[in-house]
Amino acid sequence: MFDIPHLDVPPLRRVAGTVRLPGSKSISNRVLLLAGLSEGITEIHDLLDSDDTQVMLEALRQIGCGVAGDGAVTQVRGIGGRLRTAAQRLVLHLGNAGTAMRPLAAALALLVTRDGGEIELRGVARMHERPIGDLVDALRQLGAQVEYLGHDGFPPLLLRGQAGGAVHTGAPIRLRGDVSSQFLTALLLALPLAGGAQPIVIEVDGELISKPYVEITLALLQRFGIVVQRDGFERFTIPAGSRYRAPQRIHVEGDASSASYFIAAGAIAGVEAPLRIEGVGLDSIQGDIRFIDAAQAMGARVTGGPGWIEVRRGAWPLQAVTLDCNHMPDAAMTLAAMALYASGRTRLTHIGSWRVKETDRIAAMAAELRKLGATVVDGADFIEVEPPASPDRWRRAALHTYDDHRMAMCLSLAAFNPLAGGHVPVRLLDPRCVGKTFPDYFETLFGVASTDTPDIPVITVDGPTASGKGTLASTVAARLGWHQLDSGALYRATALAAMRRDVAADDADALGRVAASLALRFEADTVWLDGADVTLALRHEEVGKLASHVSALPAVRQALHALQLSFRRVPGLVADGRDMGTVVFPDASLKVFLTASAAMRAERRLKQLISKGISATLPDLRAELEARDARDVNRAVSPLKPAPDALQLDNSSLTIEQSADRVLQWWNERYVFD
Repeated sequence: MFDIPHLDVPPLRRVAGTVRLPGSKSISNRVLLLAGLSEGITEIHDLLDSDDTQVMLEALRQIGCGVAGDGAVTQVRGIGGRLRTAAQRLVLHLGNAGTAMRPLAAALALLVTRDGGEIELRGVARMHERPIGDLVDALRQLGAQVEYLGHDGFPPLLLRGQAGGAVHTGAPIRLRGDVSSQFLTALLLALPLAGGAQPIVIEVDGELISKPYVEITLALLQRFGIVVQRDGFERFTIPAGSRYRAPQRIHVEGDASSASYFIAAGAIAGVEAPLRIEGVGLDSIQGDIRFIDAAQAMGARVTGGPGWIEVRRGAWPLQAVTLDCNHMPDAAMTLAAMALYASGRTRLTHIGSWRVKETDRIAAMAAELRKLGATVVDGADFIEVEPPASPDRWRRAALHTYDDHRMAMCLSLAAFNPLAGGHVPVRLLDPRCVGKTFPDYFETLFGVASTDTPDIPVITVDGPTASGKGTLASTVAARLGWHQLDSGALYRATALAAMRRDVAADDADALGRVAASLALRFEADTVWLDGADVTLALRHEEVGKLASHVSALPAVRQALHALQLSFRRVPGLVADGRDMGTVVFPDASLKVFLTASAAMRAERRLKQLISKGISATLPDLRAELEARDARDVNRAVSPLKPAPDALQLDNSSLTIEQSADRVLQWWNERYVFD
């Protein structure tokens, strides 16, 4: 996940390849709660690992469930419908997870009513603005004691009860259906806990919104032994004597809402090849799979089967649509972004539930699409979007995501604007919010999206040995969410491989062959050579000395040149070395030449070596650095020198963070957004 304040996305032009989706949030949290309420152990496969599911897992632990797993499989030992922590006052912090707050409020309210105890439910500030009053009113009809700890109608809540209390299920429970389907889902998940000899009835007042999410709930209840009878979406009956039975093993299908972003990307930019989406298919139980119908109406070419979908561009530009989105409110947001590439006005209606989600999504979407140059009209439960009137109307924009995962993912699609005649990058503020449902969304998008090489921004950091350029480049790359190229590591790897193969230092052709055959792999801070971790070995002084020598050999440089260029990938690259700005990336967007005194560099190198258990002396290190400087400056091939347009930074008295701040300040001065 990109844990950075903003992410700059260059203009994108195409998508191709395969995307594997994370598990559905809607299914994951329902399955977790059902498993937690059941008796026995449920083995859950492909559970979504996200902020919302972590919130639910922690809540289950607090109420007495056993949770274990290895990432691929999660085991939940349920409480068997009995609150084992009734003697304690629990405080559950549920973040901004509506799929945790609403069903937990209902289930725990019934449990404390019957078993006794006190449970406080809290969330982030936005959760305390999301309505829950209709659900609380329904729970009070059942005899539950639910108190508001802040404003009436909103969390936080306090649930109270005495052991031996009764849940009143004799009369039908009435519930409004026009605010959130999560209220009905919460009651459906909770009421089997009431048991009893009589059926329990829920009657829905008004038209129920987001019906497909209720269908998911009903399907999952059946997997756990509860077959709900219903009369349309107006009346639901839980059979007498209902009791949860763990299915032992259950699989979570990929998230259909998350699929919508890649279906849209394929419709927009799947020009040369289709984009394949795995983990969810045409057999999905999720209502948002019907997004495919809307995408096809706009021009996408879609094929699929059980567990997979393939999408590519059909009509271009896309066709504007008018659509009632009650059946897929979350995925409908993606249509608003697709409207940027449609001919005419796209109108999405019946989306009033957007206003009570993680943010007011109608207002937020309207504001951000306008920043890009679109014409937008919004109302209580609709939005109309027309794309920028001409290619020159597309604007470079810093887009707010409102701590809303779906806003961030939808708005990322604006980066494909070159396909509509624009040519502007997009800055997404607080991209880390995708962690709510799809922590690896941007890594996944950038794995299938590409653009023309000149459009991928590059920052180069050149400088002498031990100036700190590698650490600075790593810090800047991490803060931008970009790739990093440590060119020195390539030369040191060549030197190390040559030493291990007993290649003579004066055999230029053999050294070139070594460079051309490197089996090199970078993983975070670890470097692998021929399948072995060589991170520490690359820092040995004898390796560094030979690296300085081989880096001046034309055969070695030519062999490594293509490898260096291959690091230039979306969304951007920070490259450090001695000739990154002068030779390898002469078109870099920003070039930095890092300097520091020989005395300071020697002190830094000494501390670095000591920390790794390597012995050295300060005078020897300084002499070696000065000698290496002389060789690098005077070598015939790519001598060490600043590029003519490089900005020089002396970091002798600066920390790494201060140096990174300076570089990022220079970057923001050049990469300006509205």
